[in-house]
Amino acid sequence: MEGLRAPKGATKKKQIVGRGYGSGRGRYSGRGMNGQNARSGGGVRVGFEGGQMPLYRRLATRGFSNYPFKKEYQPISLDEISRVFADGDMVTDETLREKGLLKGKREFAKVLANGKCTKKITLKGVKASAGAIAQIEAAGGVVEVETQSTDAE
Repeated sequence: MEGLRAPKGATKKKQIVGRGYGSGRGRYSGRGMNGQNARSGGGVRVGFEGGQMPLYRRLATRGFSNYPFKKEYQPISLDEISRVFADGDMVTDETLREKGLLKGKREFAKVLANGKCTKKITLKGVKASAGAIAQIEAAGGVVEVETQSTDAE
């Protein structure tokens, strides 16, 4: 264990205030000139805003927030799907991600009826608007939407 030493600059000497000009922290000792914070024992408690209703009392603390469980859907138009996918292709979240239409970690896709569906595709496990479903089926495609289970069972 001999010879162990902290690297240069790792240990610093405590800054002592109020010891004259030469110390670099003389005169007012870093507290400014006068006022509440310059006095010994001065200052206000944490969160005090000068008599204004503080933030922690202005914000609501009751109730439930669904934010952590929120699902974000990225809109994808039928034009984009027709451009990227070939006739008879299967469109899933994974294939959308591979083709670069779906980006981000937690995002899901929803197909919207913007444009025309010109190809016969199979939509599986991806949300779609009623108009988009109608257009895909009219073009000879298939829409397989998984039904969501309910907790009431």
